[in-house]
Amino acid sequence: MGAVNTDVHIGLPTAVTTLRSTTAIRQRSGQLLERARQGDSPWFIVQDNMIPDAAALVAATTRQRYPDLDIPFHSRWRHFEAGGIDRLAGVGDALGTDAVDHARAQIDLALVSVLLDAGAGAQWQFREPSTGLVLQRSEGLGVASWHAFFGGLFSGDPRRPHQVDADGLAALTVDGLGNAFQVTADNPVVGLAGRVELLHRLGTAMAAQPETFGTTARPAGLYDRLRASMDGTIAAHDILVAILDTLGSVWPADNVLDGHHLGDCWHHRAVSGTGDTAGWMPFHKLSQWLTYSLLEPIGWSGIDVTGLDALTGLPEYRNGGLLLDTGVLRLRDDDWSAQQWRVGDEIIVEWRALTVALLDELADHVRGALDQTAEQMPLACVLEGGTWATGRELAQGLRSGLPPISIISDGTVF
Repeated sequence: MGAVNTDVHIGLPTAVTTLRSTTAIRQRSGQLLERARQGDSPWFIVQDNMIPDAAALVAATTRQRYPDLDIPFHSRWRHFEAGGIDRLAGVGDALGTDAVDHARAQIDLALVSVLLDAGAGAQWQFREPSTGLVLQRSEGLGVASWHAFFGGLFSGDPRRPHQVDADGLAALTVDGLGNAFQVTADNPVVGLAGRVELLHRLGTAMAAQPETFGTTARPAGLYDRLRASMDGTIAAHDILVAILDTLGSVWPADNVLDGHHLGDCWHHRAVSGTGDTAGWMPFHKLSQWLTYSLLEPIGWSGIDVTGLDALTGLPEYRNGGLLLDTGVLRLRDDDWSAQQWRVGDEIIVEWRALTVALLDELADHVRGALDQTAEQMPLACVLEGGTWATGRELAQGLRSGLPPISIISDGTVF
């Protein structure tokens, strides 16, 4: 993986720009993986001999899901297709009549849906009114947010219901989102209030930046900003940078450096770095998940997105669970799996870092098993094929879908 361009950040301290790059994510994850391989991690043992078996399992899952190896990107759009239904084809001209209008609406939809995509919990489900499909977890959240969007829940302009804007988000209530997600006492979704607060913060951040998000304060402003600065192509990492630089204040974690919100970036005592970056382990999982989910709308509008593998694997409990459930990683104390941990606890920070580093290595083995090159199967396709689905299947068979390490979630990271 080559270094990415961090010069696109404007007017930010060097330490902040460093921690907002996937180069830092990979380098620091690699530090913790090397430390664990040397036997110095107090939390995990790395069993490299299990990597080929894990890769073979992922390759088999990939072949089963995509026999022709024509694998789409891992993105929110796969959840919008739950049940094999092409919902996008069914909306007609609701999103506008030209490619730019479509892209704007699709980016509005993808951004708000991704922010609602933290773990829903094992009990929650969503019954799609139009099809009767009963969906859970990410597919359920995706389809529920799809219908909420097309129902105008996130728009403050009744004349333009199929958009997301600051006024619509400011008016969103816990009860309103709960109704859209069919939440009841018997059908709870984890972190519902945290999700609403996250969307309130999104609206506030957009309203404060009319130079990017316009007078209506829509996520689509990101697309207009990016489109104005490119000549038919854009690097995936530049999309991520735009998200982090404009929406950094959305994340509620108290991780701040030089007055700038770091978001999904956590302390780990064994992570080295220069100056104020020392001890910080960045991930930006939801921001990268959002970036993956914007690749297709931007591409559909006629813009070529390059440098896909500058993005990292997503450090969440499906990919991380795959590594534990296949034995690539092992806890030093099995009792830790029964404890409740917070996102900022060192064991969780390290688990996520090892996941990022090992996903790059695992991807090479998966490609080898499928006789594919990195160009034919970028990391976004390995994840979709892939690691995420295999991690979910293993969790379902072993623990009824629960992750191997229990994390207390407020609906804003996982």
